[in-house]
Amino acid sequence: MKIPLASIFLCLACTAASAVFAAEKVGFISVDGAIGPATASYISRSIEEAKAQNMQCLVIQLNTPGGLLDSTQKIVQSFLGSPVPVVVYVAPTGATATSAGCFITLAASVAAMAPATTIGAAHPVSIGGFPSGGEEKPDETMKQKLENFSVSYMETIAGKRQRNVEWAKSAVKESASITAQKALELKVIDLIATDMPDLLQKLNGRLVDGKPLNTAGAQVTEIKMSPAERVFQKLWRPEVMFILMLIAIYGIIGELSSPGAILPGVVGAIALILALYLAAILPVNVAGLVLIALAFMLFIFDVYTPTHGVLTVGGIIAFLIGSLMLFNRADPLFRLSLSFIIPATLVTAAFFIFVIGKGLRAQLLPVKVGKEALIGGTVTALTPIDSRSGRVFVEGEYWNAVSDAPIEKGEGAEIAAVEGLTIRLRKKPR
Repeated sequence: MKIPLASIFLCLACTAASAVFAAEKVGFISVDGAIGPATASYISRSIEEAKAQNMQCLVIQLNTPGGLLDSTQKIVQSFLGSPVPVVVYVAPTGATATSAGCFITLAASVAAMAPATTIGAAHPVSIGGFPSGGEEKPDETMKQKLENFSVSYMETIAGKRQRNVEWAKSAVKESASITAQKALELKVIDLIATDMPDLLQKLNGRLVDGKPLNTAGAQVTEIKMSPAERVFQKLWRPEVMFILMLIAIYGIIGELSSPGAILPGVVGAIALILALYLAAILPVNVAGLVLIALAFMLFIFDVYTPTHGVLTVGGIIAFLIGSLMLFNRADPLFRLSLSFIIPATLVTAAFFIFVIGKGLRAQLLPVKVGKEALIGGTVTALTPIDSRSGRVFVEGEYWNAVSDAPIEKGEGAEIAAVEGLTIRLRKKPR
């Protein structure tokens, strides 16, 4: 039986077409939470991986209340320079793309939202405060500079992606926020999709940088966070930095009060390095750090001065106020919860009063054991004692003894010094 040549060519063509169709891939990552350095690294790496695998596009499912300005800028730069189309999909239902999320969504090649989601509120205070981590209430000049920069930055992004520039500016100036349906009407976003399959269907055939996307039925490949990114994402929190700072202080002071323990010093040093690293990223208030340092100084000074606890009370107050001021409480992203501050204050006060305080006070007590404890004691000569030899019985032991003034057997004398295995005596005044 002969198979027609046309049928063979048709089968081969269908097989090739099926292979090409099946080979289409779409990258997928999920960003849920604050935008920080780990997020920026994750997104940048995902874009490179999508490029390496020749994916049709990279879909970023976004749900964020905001984040750091530096990290947001890095993400936007990676979007604008990406060789792979980047689709930001604000989802699931109820998700938000506020503050930094608004910048990120508008910078995408395609901006999409799920029903009942919101976007906007991109005022600069809501994207991590001031990069320097300065005062909680910055001066008006600095505030105006940051606002002007954010407005111009948002205007550039919206203009580049041909989105509603006027609304984008109002999101920064007036913290404007709108729903997905309104965003579509105002041309802030490109489409609304109920779920991932619906999104891929609506993306199919859309021109991005002059090339149509082929996403209908494409294989969705999730790009996961690396272990390092996942760990740092968990560490990047004000609460973590606060706890690391306390561990560093407890460890270092514990090592100084008990030299040679080693473990407290090692743990404290590691915690200190991590805390300093986070302090360079998070918007830390210097006044808060100074007050916390003052609190520890007051705790220690109270050990050496008879203030009857006045300095300790002052230290507790300084620590509490410093903890409250450590991060900008006007920004919910970096607000240190009272559930951390109050227990930390109580534990720190107890640590210094009952552990460090008692340890330092013990060091100030008179010596009760060893050679130093013998000095000033009274002994009875067992033999005649002169500048060359003699014997005494002290603390259950026989000692060699010498004295500049001769001491008769049975006569009492006072210990003046301990020189090796010999005790130097002096005659007791009559």
